[in-house]
Amino acid sequence: MLSLDALTFQSARAALEQGALAIKAGETVFDLAGIQAADSSGVAMLLAWQRRAQAAGQRLRFINMPDNVRKLAALYGVDSLLPQQ
Repeated sequence: MLSLDALTFQSARAALEQGALAIKAGETVFDLAGIQAADSSGVAMLLAWQRRAQAAGQRLRFINMPDNVRKLAALYGVDSLLPQQ
């Protein structure tokens, strides 16, 4: 289970590692309800997690995605790559 409050440039390394461990453990649903801050690095992180999951034969779904993350993904044209529930 992820325990993050930010998906930003400052938290990118820790977020990548935490997400990779969750994917390795078989997690396929990532709850983003606790995310209080996000920037373009956060969107890149979600895409990196998705790529890692696909390499492991899985596909992630994101729940409780904050509006700012949703809007950034749409702005960059990658929202369709980040399935939400």
